[in-house]
Amino acid sequence: MTQADTSRAKAPTLRIRILFGDDAMLGPGKADLLECIRNTGSIAAAGRSMSMSYKRAWTLVDEMNAAFRDPLVESSRGGAKGGGARLTAAGAEVLANYRRLEEILSEAGAARIGTIQSMLKDIPEET
Repeated sequence: MTQADTSRAKAPTLRIRILFGDDAMLGPGKADLLECIRNTGSIAAAGRSMSMSYKRAWTLVDEMNAAFRDPLVESSRGGAKGGGARLTAAGAEVLANYRRLEEILSEAGAARIGTIQSMLKDIPEET
C-alpha cells in the first residue's frame, strides 16, 4: 500500500470552529479541553493529557467562562481535601451541543467530503 493509499484510507476529520463575533470562539481545542476536564476532574490533568501547559489550560477555561452567560467550568483550590474542576450544567450542555453539531455536519457533508477527498493529488511513496 502506498503512502497515498494509506492517507486516503484514513477517514477525513471535520473540525469546526464557531466564531461568535470578535470576542468569543468555540473550537475543537476548547471542546476537547472541556471533555478532558469532565473526564479527569482537573484542569491541570486535562491540560497534561492534551500536552498543554497548566497556564494555557487555565487561560482557555477563563476565556470560555468569560464568554458565556454562565461559567462552563467550576474549580476549587487544592488543600486538605484536594482541589478539582468540573463542568457546570452549562458546560455540559455546550459540550453536548458542540459534539452533536460535529456529528450532524459530518453526516450531512459526508458525500461532499468524499468528493473533495477523491480530488486529492496522489502523494508518491517515500523510499
